[in-house]
Amino acid sequence: MNIIKPLKKVRNELLRKVKYRRYTIGTGFSSGTRVRLWAKRKLVIGKNFYIGRDALIETDAVIGDNVMLGNRVAVIGKYDHNYQQIGTPIRHAIQMRDAGYDWKGIRLTTIIENDVMVGHGSTIYGGVKICEGSIIAATSLVTKDVEPYSIYAGSPAKKIKGRFDTVEDLHKHLELVKSKYVGIL
Repeated sequence: MNIIKPLKKVRNELLRKVKYRRYTIGTGFSSGTRVRLWAKRKLVIGKNFYIGRDALIETDAVIGDNVMLGNRVAVIGKYDHNYQQIGTPIRHAIQMRDAGYDWKGIRLTTIIENDVMVGHGSTIYGGVKICEGSIIAATSLVTKDVEPYSIYAGSPAKKIKGRFDTVEDLHKHLELVKSKYVGIL
């Protein structure tokens, strides 16, 4: 009998219900080792979410169902320190985690819709929207919104192609997964 699988399930439930209890996290949460989650106001994660080892979310975010963040993926704020604080070195400037922080970025929320995969070592800036069904290639830097059912790569990330080879395959997929993009794409 393989004892590892049940132990991982228990570990993931403990993380979801105890360590990360201040956030809203759906069932099927799966986390690699050394993962960090932090949000100032809101972190909502859907069902069947996977986050790989050494990955982190350190910004307000809303993440859909069936999302995969690979190892060492970072979802980070865009303005975590007030680098324009007059008379204060950046190292000592007020930062997002401080109670009195009221500078840029305070209201930015990152949105990652359903069925998204983010490859190893990628970084996603705060305030961007990654639309449903998209893929972010490994080591990409996402600084702007990502179109639905697209593959983005590079630094900064740019669209390289659609996820499906034909429009017919895309439309069939959209209908089968009951996508909100049926009839739009």
